[in-house]
Formats: sequence, C-alpha cells, structure tokens
Amino acid sequence: MISHRRRPQGFVALSLVAGMLAFASPGGAQNASPADMVFINGAVYTADAAQPRAQAVAIRGGEIVFVGSSREARTLIGADTRVVDLEGKTMIPGMIDSHGHLAGLGSALRIIDLVGTRSYEEVIERVVARVAEVPAGQWIRGRGWDQNEWGDTRFPHHAALSAAVPDHPVILGRVDGHAIFVNAKAMELAGIDASTADPSGGRVVRAEDGDALGVFVDRAMGLVRRVVPRESREEAHQGILMAQQELNRLGLTGMHDAGVGRGTIDLYEDMAAGGEWTVRNYVMISANALDHYVDIGPRDNIGGDHFLSVRAIKMSVDGALGSRGAALLEPYTDEPGNSGLVTVSAEQVLPVALKALRTGFQLNVHAIGDAANRMVLDVFEEAMETVPTADHRFRIEHAQILHRHDIPRFAELGVIPSMQAIHQSSDMAWAENRLGWTRIQGAYAWRSLLDTGVIIPGGSDFPVESADPLLSFHAAVTRQDASGWPASGWLPEQRMTRDEALKHMTLWGAKAAFMEDLVGSITVGKLADLVVLSRNIMTVPAREILDTEVLMTIVGGRVVHEQGEGEKPRTD
Repeated sequence: MISHRRRPQGFVALSLVAGMLAFASPGGAQNASPADMVFINGAVYTADAAQPRAQAVAIRGGEIVFVGSSREARTLIGADTRVVDLEGKTMIPGMIDSHGHLAGLGSALRIIDLVGTRSYEEVIERVVARVAEVPAGQWIRGRGWDQNEWGDTRFPHHAALSAAVPDHPVILGRVDGHAIFVNAKAMELAGIDASTADPSGGRVVRAEDGDALGVFVDRAMGLVRRVVPRESREEAHQGILMAQQELNRLGLTGMHDAGVGRGTIDLYEDMAAGGEWTVRNYVMISANALDHYVDIGPRDNIGGDHFLSVRAIKMSVDGALGSRGAALLEPYTDEPGNSGLVTVSAEQVLPVALKALRTGFQLNVHAIGDAANRMVLDVFEEAMETVPTADHRFRIEHAQILHRHDIPRFAELGVIPSMQAIHQSSDMAWAENRLGWTRIQGAYAWRSLLDTGVIIPGGSDFPVESADPLLSFHAAVTRQDASGWPASGWLPEQRMTRDEALKHMTLWGAKAAFMEDLVGSITVGKLADLVVLSRNIMTVPAREILDTEVLMTIVGGRVVHEQGEGEKPRTD
C-alpha cells in the first residue's frame, strides 16, 4: 500500500527552516516555499538524461519544483502539502500517445465494439444484439472487425448480415479504419450496385460475379458514408469527454490528434475556453481544412494551460496493410495483381509541404507501404530544397514498411518516423504473408531507424488499437503479443531497450510536438504530468509489464485519475 498524508501544524516551522537549504539542492528546488504535493520513497524514472533516476518529486502551482532524494523533498513539506509515500512504487513522466483519434475513440465508446471478434458469425451476433435498441430504419454503427483474426480470412460477403438485419442500414468499420463493411440496406440507400465504379484511391471489393461484397476500402468508403447521418455536436462532445477519461485512466496525459476537421476543432476550442481538458491535445488538422487554418497560422496554448495546440497538418497517401491498401513497390505476395492504393499523389502533397514550410506548420503524412514512404520522403526532400527550413520536424505517420535504402533518409532529412509499436504485435502473424521474407526485414524496423540517430515517438492509433500505452511499451521491448508469442520475439533484432521504450511513450512524443521544454520528462520547471504505476516496468520480467496498473495520473499537478481506496497511493 502507498500512503498519503498532510503534515501536522507543528511540522511547519521545522520544514520551512530545513527548506532554506533547498536553494542549493542539486535536485533543483526553486525556493523554500512548501510544495502543493510531494511524492517520496519511489522508483522515479525521469526520462531526463541529466538525472535519470530519483526517489522523490515535488509539485507547486502545476509545475515540478524538485526532483531528487526523499530526504531533500521533505524540506518542501508544509501544513497543507499532500504527501504521497510511494512505498517503492514506480513513477514515470505522463505518457503521450503520438498518434490517436480522440473523437474517433469517443464515437467508438458509444457504438458496437467489434474488436476481438473471432468470426463473421460473432460480428453478426453483436449487431443483432443492438437491433432492439435502434428504431427501424436508423443506422447501426460498429467498428473493430478484422478478418485476419477469423478462421476464414477472406473479406466477408454481406448476405448473412443482410439476412440477419434487413431493416436497419448497418456500417461497420474495420479495425484499421481503412475499410467498412455494410449490409444490403446500407448499399440500397447509397445507390450502390454492380455498376458502381471504383473511385480513385479506393476499391469496391467484389464477388466473382461482379456484385459488391459489402466491403469498401479507403476512398470507396465515401460511397456509403455520404448518406450516413453525422454525429451531433452534443454526441461528439460527450464522446470526447468519455474518451479523455479513458485516456487518463490508462496513464495518458497527452496525445497527438491525427486528422481533425474544422467542426471538431471548433468544439475543442470551446472546451478549452470552458476548462474541460484533462489531456494535452496536439491537433493535426485535416488537409481539407488547410486553407482556413493556414490563414490563421500555427497556434500553441489555445485557452491557456498548454492543453490545446493547432500547428500541424495531417495527410494520408495510402491505405493499410491489413486491407491490402498500403502502397507497395512490388505487388502483394498473397495477392500478386495488387500493389495497394495511392490515395493522394506526390503532386498533391508537394504544395502542402511547401505551404507548411512557408507558414510554420508541421506536416505529418500517413504512409504505410514502402512505395508510399519513398514517395513522401521524395516530396519532403524536394520541398526542403525549395524552402530550406531548420527544425521543421516533418513526420511520417506509421512508417511501417521501409525499403532498406530509405531507412537512413529519415535522419538525413530530419524527418521523424512516428510509429505504433502495438501495430507490430497485431500484424506479425500475417504480415509476412502479405510481404514475403525479403520485404518483411524492413517492417516495423525500430532498431534500424534508431541506429541512424532519429527519435521514434510512439502511439497506438486508437481506436484502431487499444489506447493502453503499456501494451505498446511491452511490444516495443519484446516484439511479442500479450500471450508472449513468439517466444524469442518477432524479428527480435528490431527491439527497443526499456529506456528507449520509455522515451518512445514520453519525451520523444513531446519533442515531436515541439513541447519538450514543457512536458515529456520529470524535470524541474516542466509541467507536472506524472504517472504512478503498480509495478516497475523498467525492471520486471517482460511478462509482468502487462499486469501493471496505473495507480495515479497527474496532469499539470491535478490528479485526474486515482484508483479506489485500498488500491490507490496512501496519504497519511
């Protein structure tokens, strides 16, 4: 058990006298005034190279004012100081998910969860269970199916779903967000039949007779989505509040929101004005809202307290590996006639890159296949030759499949590979079937990239994957799934060290968002974003990482998540 306490009044004089020594403290206490909150007797991993380990941390006014020994920290305890005795428990910086979708998570928490379904039949069962709650004719929504997890890994045919749910239009998002599956009613409302053509950058998956299966990949999803009623502003707001609470529960204090439209950003700004944020949100605007926000210019600290920034642009140039939409240099090994989809051309990316460099925006481009990554690197190189810019921090989101010749180009161009370790553990069972042995050597190649000197900010791509950052930490250091398979790790030479994995989830995410002076490490003067864990993820056997619980999450000195009595850190 971890203890909490407030010091008795009689202790004040002693603590203040002793606190005079804090001026010269090597831990960096800024002055002798009592702290608002002091953590002592912990295993503190700071992610700060100047002081990697400590026992204690003190907070005042939402900032870290001391990092060092428990003995020194006690000099900052006053009558009203909340003292948390960690009793050996672990503290790390607040974790940052560098690629997620907040509104998407909010929606996912309100619709049918299909993550983990093991068959088409199970998907249908979950949809049918929702039918009674939805008036006839209204849309039923769900997300999270993955045919690669089923006994039959082919894309499903809508016939069984249409027979089970004939009177409601049904739209079910694939786990990667790059395909949807719908029933006959939905296709009827969308006017889709055998004559419907594939749009540029999209694919209508068809049966041998040419009829649509009900699966629509990448830009083809718009054929159906255009007739789906939009979520109301109030529904979106409630979902976002739910999503923030879930992220805080998981130890996340910050995120990078990938691809957000104008209406949602307007809502975010209203939430900032109302003080509703408990997660620091670094927003990447959708390319279709570019002109509006470029005219305004990059903005940090909207509403104060560093909770909302709009200074990045998000584009996508290909699809996902699971739905065979990732753009490859050579055809898929398991579908020889298909090399994936280029959803946005180099000629469309280049003017955005030039505009970003000229206006001070960061450009972050989704690229999964080796052809897509090469294209983006080529565009970035051309843009930087035209508008030379220091410290642009352009990013490639995912960077999953890389040709060996392109790996060193990230460091050469100053481009950040923003990667999601959990994608590797989810994809490894079937990725080699897609790519073959030679190409798989450049898949999820963290060590190869790190050895060139780049940083790799980490995320989950939630709600595509679980937002739990400890799943990503585990995948980064083991290259295994939650069951411990494969025993030696998949392509184990590409693993991260635990120190790297910690920075992957903290400091590197802060740097990728131009926030390393504010958050990302437990350093005096930074905002007090902290997490207390039940186990020491830096030393326990790898299998125990996934048994670790988040006991407390602190954002700007405010406790936003704390486990219940008997489980939480104890105050005396």
